[in-house]
Amino acid sequence: MAKFTYEEMKAHLDRWVEANRAAGEKAEGWDKMYEFYTEDALYSWNYGPDKEFVARGQEQIRDWAFGTEMAGLEEWRYRYIRTLIDPEKGEIVVFWRQQAPEEDPETGKPYEIVGTGGSWFRYAGNGKWSWQRDWFDLGNAVNCFVKMMENQHLSEGMQARMDRQAKGVTPGWVPLQDFDWLATLEEPDDM
Repeated sequence: MAKFTYEEMKAHLDRWVEANRAAGEKAEGWDKMYEFYTEDALYSWNYGPDKEFVARGQEQIRDWAFGTEMAGLEEWRYRYIRTLIDPEKGEIVVFWRQQAPEEDPETGKPYEIVGTGGSWFRYAGNGKWSWQRDWFDLGNAVNCFVKMMENQHLSEGMQARMDRQAKGVTPGWVPLQDFDWLATLEEPDDM
């Protein structure tokens, strides 16, 4: 028996994608995305061979995931290109493209973090996520930001964010060995 209906999960994802699109169109708005999470939700992603980003609960998700981590990414677009919904497990996997508002003068197209980007969500019902794991190509992200910096297209917010990261002032970043994201998965009943 399914945990949720496909229709309920799809409707929630549609609201999420629309809120995400709206936040990317404005210079503010990412911080309101925390309302899509349960009070005790977990949101994480990898930052290469040494670090993980981990936000626990709505407050850290608001302040860190959609605050300090989205600083400098105002007006970036996250175009959702594929979606997989599993009502049996209550999980959704999406693949997205991450594009800057500025254009690369060499291509005439928006700067983009190429490679595979996506999110894996666990739906908790009542229009809330309880768990999210993102992935993206860190090497391509660094390459994109270096290219933007060389072309003087890096926003002040991203420059400030990079300065904070260089100084180690990055809330939510933990040593890789201190966070095992696989351990945060609930084992499905059928495994």
